Amino acid sequence: MLRPLLNLMIWTAPLAAQAEAARPFASPAAVTSVAPSGAGSLGQVTLALGLVLAVIFGVAWGVRRMRGFGKPQGAALDVIANLPLGQKERAVLIRCGAKQILVGVAPGRVSTLHVLEEPIKTEVEAPRPNAPGVDFKTILKRSLGL
Repeated sequence: MLRPLLNLMIWTAPLAAQAEAARPFASPAAVTSVAPSGAGSLGQVTLALGLVLAVIFGVAWGVRRMRGFGKPQGAALDVIANLPLGQKERAVLIRCGAKQILVGVAPGRVSTLHVLEEPIKTEVEAPRPNAPGVDFKTILKRSLGL
């Protein structure tokens, strides 16, 4: 059973080699044509791009919302407000305990401008969500300006 198969392989191997040699390298018959892209593939690409953009905007929104996530509640230091004075200079109002400190920040330098004994009430300053006596209704009214 095995012997006729070996004989067949021995006799057909030279014929296969001759047929392969007769076909020119990179013949046009070997090249297959690509089907033209239609509206279906354009729709798939558009859908994939829209999905990627939605994910990017979703992650950016989540990062903005979670900006204060790592801050411990009741921290000793808190930035109340900052004001740009130039391209790289700014004035920053910091709350340290019961006092407020006005600090000037420049590249490579931080200097105290003024120490306020009595705290200044600012509109930027919002009540802490977890503070006792602060409920959602109060926070909503204050944010709407009512």
